[in-house]
Amino acid sequence: MKQLSALFFLFILSSCAMNKLFLNPYPMDNGFKQNFYSAELQDTLSLSFKDTNTPVIRSSNGELAQFSYTIENVNFKSSRERIINGWLVKPTSYNGTTIYFLHGNSANIPYNFPLAEPFAKKGYQVFLIDYSGYGFSEGKSKRKDVLKDANEGLDYLISRKDVKYDKLLIYGQSLGGHLSAVVATQNQEKIDGLVIEGAFSSHKDIAADQVPILARIFVREIYSAEKNLPKFHKPIMIIHSTEDARIDFKHGERLFEVANEPKKFYQIEKPHVRGPLYYIDSISYKIDELLNISK
Repeated sequence: MKQLSALFFLFILSSCAMNKLFLNPYPMDNGFKQNFYSAELQDTLSLSFKDTNTPVIRSSNGELAQFSYTIENVNFKSSRERIINGWLVKPTSYNGTTIYFLHGNSANIPYNFPLAEPFAKKGYQVFLIDYSGYGFSEGKSKRKDVLKDANEGLDYLISRKDVKYDKLLIYGQSLGGHLSAVVATQNQEKIDGLVIEGAFSSHKDIAADQVPILARIFVREIYSAEKNLPKFHKPIMIIHSTEDARIDFKHGERLFEVANEPKKFYQIEKPHVRGPLYYIDSISYKIDELLNISK
C-alpha cells in the first residue's frame, strides 16, 4: 500500500509540471457571494460583485460598509492577452509605503484578503492580484504562468502614474512567498525590499517532505526561491512560524541561510501564514526598520 501511494504521488509530481499539486485556484463569476465577520466593524458583512468585477461590501443592515480604506478593482491585460484581476487597497491615512502582496496557492483574492487587510489598516497601500485561473483572472493555472502574472502585476503597479509611494515592498506568503523571491530577484532595481512568510525553499524540497529521495528525482524545478535569493541584494525579512503544519520551519531557515545581508529572521507562532493577523504591529515595525523608515 505504501509503495502504491508513493508511486501515485510521484505520478502526480511528474505530470502537468506539478501544476495541480501546487496550484489550487478558485475561479469566480459576478454571481459569487461571501459572508464574513469584520472585527473592525463588529458586524457580519456580505461581499458580492457588480459590473467589471467591482467588489461591493455591505453591512448586515444592507448599507455599504465603511472601512479605513477603499478598494479599487483593476483589470489589466497580460502579455498573453489574458485579463488579470487585482485589488488596489488605499488606506485613508497612507504611510507612504506600498506593498505588492502575493498570496498563497489556494482560492482567490477574497479568500486571501483578510491576510492582507491588516496592512491597509496600518496605513500601507496594498496591491493584490489573482494569478491566471484564480478568481476573475483568465487562463489556466500553471507554474510558469503564475510567475509571469506576478512579474507583470508588478510592472502594472509601477506603470500607474497615479500610484504614489516612497517605498515599494513585495510581501509574499506560502506559494506567493516562494514566487516573491524570484520576482524580487528579477526586479530588484524596481523595489526597496522583500518579506517572505511561510514559504518553501524549493519545489523539490517541499515534495521531498512527502516522498524523500525519489521526489527529488521526479520533481521538475522550473524556478526556485533557494536559487534566486543569493542573487538578491536588497533588504529582506523571512517570517516563519514554529507551529506551521503546512510548510516546515526548516524551509524558512534555509531561505534565511542563503539570503544576503541586510536580512532579518522573524520567528513567530500560530498557524500557516497567519502572521499579519497576530503580529501586525511587530511586522510593520520591522518593515519600517528594514526599509530604514523613521517614524
